Amino acid sequence: MALDDTLAVLPTSPGVYLMKDADGEVIYVGKAINLRNRVRSYFQTSSDHSPKVVMMVEHIADLDYIVTASELEALILECNLIKKYRPRYNVRLRDDKTYPFIKVTTGEPYPGVYLTRRVVCDGSRYFGPYTDVSATRETLRLLKRVFPLRQCSKKIDPDSPAPRPCLNYQIKRCLGPCAGQIDVEAYGEVVDEVVMFLEGRQDDLARSLKRRMVAAADALNYEQAAVFRDQLQAVETVVQKQRIVSESGADQDVIAIARDQWGACAQILFVRGGKLVGNDHFMLGGTDGADDAETLSSLVKEYYSQAEAGSLPREVLLESEIEDADIVAAWLSDLRGRAVSVKTPKRGEKRGLVELASANAAEFLERKRAAEQREARARMDALAELSIHLRLSKSPSRIECYDISTLQGTEAVGSMVVFEAGLPAKSQYRRFRIRQVEGQDDYAMMAEVIRRRLVRAIGDDPDPKFARLPDLIVVDGGRGQLNAAADVLDSLGRGDIPLISLAEREEEIYLREQPDPLILPRDSAALHMIQYIRDEAHRYALAYHRNLRGKRSISSELTDLPGIGKKRTVALMKEFGSLEALTDATVDEIAATPGMNRVVAMTVYEHLHPDRRVDG
Repeated sequence: MALDDTLAVLPTSPGVYLMKDADGEVIYVGKAINLRNRVRSYFQTSSDHSPKVVMMVEHIADLDYIVTASELEALILECNLIKKYRPRYNVRLRDDKTYPFIKVTTGEPYPGVYLTRRVVCDGSRYFGPYTDVSATRETLRLLKRVFPLRQCSKKIDPDSPAPRPCLNYQIKRCLGPCAGQIDVEAYGEVVDEVVMFLEGRQDDLARSLKRRMVAAADALNYEQAAVFRDQLQAVETVVQKQRIVSESGADQDVIAIARDQWGACAQILFVRGGKLVGNDHFMLGGTDGADDAETLSSLVKEYYSQAEAGSLPREVLLESEIEDADIVAAWLSDLRGRAVSVKTPKRGEKRGLVELASANAAEFLERKRAAEQREARARMDALAELSIHLRLSKSPSRIECYDISTLQGTEAVGSMVVFEAGLPAKSQYRRFRIRQVEGQDDYAMMAEVIRRRLVRAIGDDPDPKFARLPDLIVVDGGRGQLNAAADVLDSLGRGDIPLISLAEREEEIYLREQPDPLILPRDSAALHMIQYIRDEAHRYALAYHRNLRGKRSISSELTDLPGIGKKRTVALMKEFGSLEALTDATVDEIAATPGMNRVVAMTVYEHLHPDRRVDG
């Protein structure tokens, strides 16, 4: 259906709309209480349109829409579709998939606490996302030291304890549930304390620990009382570092943003029981032309769509008013199971909190930009140094590096990584399955990959994605790989492209015109850059190779398994990537794979774990 025809038949119902470009890519997702009025407003000539909307409308070639029963249902669907499609014109958390969560496996009799980047519906509780990985790991270390929950991932059956506990139990880093050293109820009390800590309820936790310490002492169990005493001291140390910012003792998240000409940053302050217990910051994408209200609305929806219900506060305080505050509050209340209000304070203590968040956002953005400028200067200096060592006429703006990964000639693959201005251009990375070489011949494989890449650029049917040629080609290896690549360049008439190879053992750089390798000082910025590029090519090739081997293992393992056909096999390959990851997955994680159900997931799980039975 043509765009004009779709606009003509839009319903007046609530729903979600998806704007698409000429290639069919979703470029914007939005919600509306009245689809007809909202969507048509984009195409009306009006001076009220922001530059972002004007630019977006120029790229809209088609649209789709989904009718919902209510605006709240539309908001939930909008959040899910934005996460799925990552549209370029929606405000979004940059690289949110890389943010870690702390996972408490509360769906098990003896839960553990782990760092994860995957959130699945498996009965566990997830806290995050966190942007500071090192701080998150430090929090985990503190939890494991103070609350010695199990650190292994093996399945523990309370009715079949192991004959003896592991070393962690001996050094008092585990409570020994595997060997029946603690029952489920007592272990669960420790888990509850960990959850209180992660929720920011340190005062409640301190009171609980003090009560248990006194009870243990009264029962003359002095060793257990000493454990509670040490835990209490650790928690009180954390509490002493927390600043009282609200006399009301409320639980609040305070959100503000800061902007500059390159983008925007959001700062979230976490206030629990009136104390500032933590903060987090997010760089935002898609903010060009978006006002503060739109940016905050999008941020709130994306951030809390990933949050764990137990971590939601009673109040969310925003720097600017958002248009859909009431429906967002209803959505958050539904997630939390209790009332959540969304407010934009104008004065008083709460406004002071918002201004504190705003000041922190501006300060973080300033620090980040200063660091980016230092890094940019360092990259330019390294490229300039490299051009001097290689006697290039100019600093190489575009560098391509190639590597081969194979295991005794099987599943051989090649990688091409691209760096522009010293930064990885990951959207331009390419992978090649070796097709023309049999057996273990690294030189011929390297020649095949580079030939296929150049032919895609200068052959009879050039590919626009390969059109831009590099200013420097780097191949992983020694003189043999260099010569193989040089022969290809010469045969295709592109011997003018500078070419080097980097041998890993001694980090020797081989050049075409020099018989002896170039040895750069170990502290050379140019050498560090070439090593970084080479290592990235190696990582990319190895990841592809492992992926192919893992998929082959999954496919061969599940062959002829009842209920597993080609589509489900492909879905499992895509979701888990390797047989090892699939084997480590729970029934719920397998069942959550698109196209799967619990019955088939149980079949897969029991096939991979023949010694275990799963109750339906």
